Amino acid sequence: MYLVTNTSLYGESWLKFMFNVESYKGDRKGQYQLVEKQLRALLEGESNKIANLSNAAALLNQFLDRINWVGFYLVENNELVLGPFQGLPACVRIPFGRGVCGTSASNKTTLRIEDVHQFPGHIACDAASQSEIVIPLINQDGTLLGVLDIDSPEKNRFDELDQEQLESFVTALVEYL
Repeated sequence: MYLVTNTSLYGESWLKFMFNVESYKGDRKGQYQLVEKQLRALLEGESNKIANLSNAAALLNQFLDRINWVGFYLVENNELVLGPFQGLPACVRIPFGRGVCGTSASNKTTLRIEDVHQFPGHIACDAASQSEIVIPLINQDGTLLGVLDIDSPEKNRFDELDQEQLESFVTALVEYL
């Protein structure tokens, strides 16, 4: 697949070509690698953090199946504040150390939760959520910028491959923030 990276070429026909359902055929790892390439093509030349996070959330929402929410919480004044997302309205502020997102942020580690109802202090923004993966956004100097949060209405939705590839996606994304 040919990826257009010149931002002046963005347009409806380019977007239809790049993000059609047929683009995601193949093994799961290859699919994730394609999504990361698409992310880089989308963000190349753009420096606005909100625009880049918005496109990243939309791209993951288009790509991932069996999810009901995907988005970002950003660090602001020692707490997480809702950023760009796709899904139902969500909790606006999450203290560090609280819920899956706050715990991931506090520890600067990915959390893959098979059953959110078994996680002490889980914050339920959407009652349909059953499993969750949260990946911290950490820049090159080790500063926490926020977290990527993805919820699913299925228990045990996220596996080791999802974690590995989503961590790679986040590493690529942070280059543009």
